[in-house]
Amino acid sequence: NINRTCIHNVNHLYLTKEWRSFNHLSRLKCSEETLHRLGGGRGERRDSDGRCSGLDWLQANRTTQNHGRRCAGEVSAAANNNICGVGMAYGSKVTGIRMLDQPFMTDIIEASSISHMPQLIDIYSASWGPTDNGKTVDGPRELTLQAMADGVNKGRGGKGSIYVWASGDGGSYDDCNCDGYASSMWTISINSAINDGRTALYDESCSSTLASTFSNGRKRNPEAGVATTDLYGNCTLRHSGTSAAAPEAAGVFALALEANLGLTWRDMQHLTVLTSKRNQLHDEVHQWRRNGVGLEFNHLFGYGVLDAGAMVKMARDWKTVPERFHCVGGSMQTQSEKIPTTGKLVLTLTTDACEGKENFVRYLEHVQAVVTVNATRRGDLNINMTSPMGTKSILLSRRPRDDDAKVGFDKWPFMTTHTWGEDARGTWTLELGFVGSAPQKGVLKEWTLMLHGTQSAPYIDQVVRDYQSKLAMSKKEELEEELDEAVQRSLKSILGKD
Repeated sequence: NINRTCIHNVNHLYLTKEWRSFNHLSRLKCSEETLHRLGGGRGERRDSDGRCSGLDWLQANRTTQNHGRRCAGEVSAAANNNICGVGMAYGSKVTGIRMLDQPFMTDIIEASSISHMPQLIDIYSASWGPTDNGKTVDGPRELTLQAMADGVNKGRGGKGSIYVWASGDGGSYDDCNCDGYASSMWTISINSAINDGRTALYDESCSSTLASTFSNGRKRNPEAGVATTDLYGNCTLRHSGTSAAAPEAAGVFALALEANLGLTWRDMQHLTVLTSKRNQLHDEVHQWRRNGVGLEFNHLFGYGVLDAGAMVKMARDWKTVPERFHCVGGSMQTQSEKIPTTGKLVLTLTTDACEGKENFVRYLEHVQAVVTVNATRRGDLNINMTSPMGTKSILLSRRPRDDDAKVGFDKWPFMTTHTWGEDARGTWTLELGFVGSAPQKGVLKEWTLMLHGTQSAPYIDQVVRDYQSKLAMSKKEELEEELDEAVQRSLKSILGKD
């Protein structure tokens, strides 16, 4: 039964064909609890080179902490030994660091965890974050933010550390854009679906989620979880939540790295957008939509479920995307922009995306709306942002358990991936209102638009092998835009001479 359950998820992610092609050498790290040696050496492939002073590798005195062990088994559990199941990248090496079972958590512990041996470790898988209670707003502090920035800029010899993050298990009561780890543009945020394509009961939705994998999701069958290794050499079918979804993605990304070790952290995000599939995914609350360049997305599932086969094939021919630039698209700072009790506060910013400057952003990757706002009940606040090409992102949905009336959001960077590939130039619209039974009041103090992306077309030089793919569609769009802009430049030149 364990093997059947494992292979069910494997086939949904289109892994089996790719397993025949590789002897996996990627190194991953699960920043969880200790990966104990209580399994008798029968499970995942550990990497002795990845040890550090904070790693409880040989100590077996914390016998109840199984979270990290289960996550590691999903990635690197050995194949063909009739034990438990098989890892997504069963030839990869995994190391772990003691983190979540510390007496207390600090900024320096988090920073040390995600910056451990960045030249040796390729992928960092994190199935942790702020409390999923529907009322917490929290994220990385100064040292951890710096560690993430250093990781993507300097890790892996400058190609960038790949951070994979679980979107969170707060369900419909929470919003993962209130989780500063999962909503960071430096992480790949992964949500989950159950095997029939429906949403899981614990799934949070937000505009920062990039893609999804599979996990359990219905209370009536606790044995329908993910098959993986457990403590004392045991197996389990009860691994669950987005905690189980993120390591699956890390394993798929390890396969992509085996196909092309030159992939950067941004390449991996582009590949995720281009190869994830809608398939049979069904969200009863949020419809699937297309953004301004035709890419299909969902507010909960992101760009779809990972397709390991498609990602690995595309990775083989992939050319590194152009340089990334950052532009402050505009900022509004006020003292008393009141949010009405009924209706919405609607604000607009028109931007040229720094055109004519060195940091011009033409093709979007991530967009951040840095917002300072207070409300008599933070949980009833709803924030939407619409791009110049008409794509609406739900930056914040109602959180019925959040009663905060004092703190609000202070320069909070709400992030969306839904405008991926769009032209940033034009008018952006921010809408703020309240959703709830009781009347509320609020004040917006700041909205700053941050644009991140490339000046040149990221896909125009990529090799297209499937002419029905999202890559083919995006490349065609880019070629047409380049031609239109060239014609416009020629016309301006001719008219200027006259």
